[in-house]
Amino acid sequence: MSESLQRRLTPRHITFMALGMAIGAGLFLGSASTIKLAGPSVLFAYLFGGAMIFIIMRALGEMAVQDPVAGSFSTYAHKYLGPFAGYLTGWNYWILMMGVGIAESTAVGIYMKQWYPDLPQWIWTFGSVAMIGGLNLMAVKVYGELEFWFALVKVLTVVLMILGGATIIWLGWGNGGHPVGLSNLWTHGGWFPNGVTGMVLALPVLVFSFGGIETIGMAAAEAAQPERTIPRAVNSVIWRILIFYVGALFVIMAIYPWDELGTQGSPFVVTFAKLGIPQAAGLINFVVITAALSSFNSTTFSGSRMLYSLSTKRQAPIALQRLSKHGVPVRGVLVTMACLMVGVLLNYLVPERIFGMMMSILAFNTVWTWGMVLIAHWRFRRQQTGALAFQLRWWPLSSVVCLAFLAFVLVMLGYSPDTRVALYVGVAWVLLLTLAYKVFGVDRRLLAVQNVPVG
Repeated sequence: MSESLQRRLTPRHITFMALGMAIGAGLFLGSASTIKLAGPSVLFAYLFGGAMIFIIMRALGEMAVQDPVAGSFSTYAHKYLGPFAGYLTGWNYWILMMGVGIAESTAVGIYMKQWYPDLPQWIWTFGSVAMIGGLNLMAVKVYGELEFWFALVKVLTVVLMILGGATIIWLGWGNGGHPVGLSNLWTHGGWFPNGVTGMVLALPVLVFSFGGIETIGMAAAEAAQPERTIPRAVNSVIWRILIFYVGALFVIMAIYPWDELGTQGSPFVVTFAKLGIPQAAGLINFVVITAALSSFNSTTFSGSRMLYSLSTKRQAPIALQRLSKHGVPVRGVLVTMACLMVGVLLNYLVPERIFGMMMSILAFNTVWTWGMVLIAHWRFRRQQTGALAFQLRWWPLSSVVCLAFLAFVLVMLGYSPDTRVALYVGVAWVLLLTLAYKVFGVDRRLLAVQNVPVG
């Protein structure tokens, strides 16, 4: 048996892990909802939201380069804010990964039914849990390679759509030889057809499109040469995501009036169809299934590593520390798989409602994770005396602006009846974790293992 996690993930693996989590169904199928809210000004919203996520990732990357440990932001919260903060952050992130995993495995079932309508949805959900779970039991390099190829399919699809759309805009390909031009961006109500309010309302919705990019931090403990790998991944991923999101939506809204999008399905489907690809719907269906499996793969990885990290601090059962000969926390993977099987049961009982249910209650957990990254980083920077190799620029102003942005997102969650449930469920989960912390004496077990007398 291995005594520690193995550093086998390369910059290529980590970069595509983050891309795989952030470029998913939210872009391929959900982009129509943000366009509906903001119109062409959604491009400015994505640029601003992307800037905020970049601040979060630079803060996380700064700590990960200095201290590349298992558990990432949970461990940093534990170290700089105290054991209780680390405990809440770790278990909060684990439940977030379980919720996203259930949603993504459900997405596999939903889209497979388009090809096999007679088979029940839960069968495909079960199959995805078994396949991804089995692959995560192998060496971490297997996970990294699998995620690379999953993410590559999505990246190539977006790049082809942008390039193909550009030929429609400037060369008239697929439009009878008549270039479409860019006038659709401002001739249907202007850049702000719903006012600045429309763009502001889109921010809480689109910011979660970037959810999962924090996987870079979770992978730091298994990254080869983290002092080089992490900065490269952080710096490259954010601009690639912005190009993909902003570039793709720019092309789509230049080709089609923004107020007509969403009436014919995914904007990607109609764009590929216009390029003369008759199997556009089937192609995008394949890509979305790949996108869901990619995100599901990363949630299984991150969830199992978080359990391992919590167990090393005696904040989860100590048995979860067990590693295979390849350095994989096998029991953490198996527990994560077992919990994801709840999704199979829900897909059997309420297949029509489960995807929307999961995605509507996870917003609070995402904001909590990002907020704790910034707060832990604040304490981290206050303790530093020398120069850092990888720094968040304009600190502390950048952190203050980003924390204010996250607070605004929480306010908007409570403002909208559709997302208010996220606050209720999130607060209830934190209270439940607090009760468990006291009842099971998590703090006492930690102090005992550190040989600190308990009062």
